Amino acid sequence: MSLDNTFTADADSGIWTDDEPLECCSVVPEAPNTATFGFVAPSGSMFKYLPGQFLTLELPVPGGTVWRTYTISSSPSRPLSLTVTVKAQEGSIGTRWMLDHLRPGMRIKATGPAGIFTLPTRDTRKYLFISAGSGVTPSLSMTTYLYDRGTGIDVVFLNCARRPSDIIGRQRLEHMASRVPQMKLHFIVEEDDPYQVWTGLRGRLNQIMIGLIASDYLERDVYCCGPEPFMAAVREMLIGLGYDMDRYHQESFQAPVKTEAQLPETDDVVLDDAAEASVTFAASDVTADCTETDTVLAVAKGAGLNIPSGCTFGVCGTCKVKKLSGQVHMVHNGGISQDDIDAGFILACCSNPIGAVTVDI
Repeated sequence: MSLDNTFTADADSGIWTDDEPLECCSVVPEAPNTATFGFVAPSGSMFKYLPGQFLTLELPVPGGTVWRTYTISSSPSRPLSLTVTVKAQEGSIGTRWMLDHLRPGMRIKATGPAGIFTLPTRDTRKYLFISAGSGVTPSLSMTTYLYDRGTGIDVVFLNCARRPSDIIGRQRLEHMASRVPQMKLHFIVEEDDPYQVWTGLRGRLNQIMIGLIASDYLERDVYCCGPEPFMAAVREMLIGLGYDMDRYHQESFQAPVKTEAQLPETDDVVLDDAAEASVTFAASDVTADCTETDTVLAVAKGAGLNIPSGCTFGVCGTCKVKKLSGQVHMVHNGGISQDDIDAGFILACCSNPIGAVTVDI
């Protein structure tokens, strides 16, 4: 059999740098208003980057050039081309132009790759990748890299989407997971697609789901990407579960950073078991001293008072009580509505007093 037509990389082609434009070689629809764009270097150079890094594309939109940053969704283990997966939001300009106008054969300028939201490329670790929406793209790159590396892959992949049709990269992920038993996929959707069956999880991610999906989450390095409120909620859940946050990594798909100095500060509440607090039960005329790590329910029981309770995990809503004053830190799992929260109610089982708190018990 002749091998004359077999394609091989030019050994002298070198590594692509952003002095050279990118040439679009493919456009693959992924979900509504979402597509994966493939690029090659016109010179034949190969691409070198770390899984999870990003590019900044120079896009010639009507009215003037704009620059938009996108995570590379392909893996550096496949260096002949690279891809970015983009989703147009309401009001998008650059991404909308790409979806409507960027086609194979067209060339655009790019800078990068850059970014510190990356995997250690040689270590063998256990991972939990958590993402929402188009924040899935760095997880796609990281998972593909681990799959291609072929040794010691142990990944729990958790992606949240509005509907099943909005899940990005699902076929690619299922293909890899079908060949690697140590790669587990979990998708959570908020609502169904009409006339289609969904047998997976529904609702919003919560602590119980994390425990069910990855019971050994305390042993895993967590990489999270998505909208800022989503990542803040994930951090809150993990802190409440006692996770070692030194092993937590995150990247906003709206504002990826190039250096550690650019990392935004977070205002996460970390409860202190030495911080003094108190709960006053107004109807019972009882005040009990405690610490921030005590729940209102535990304080009530310790004071000989009875608050009806069930799950003790913020699910059933049985322990809902009215907070009259003070501040609590509450991480619930769906057992209370936002309307009730706005009206001043809390779940005693998962509310920790910050300073002096009064409840109507």
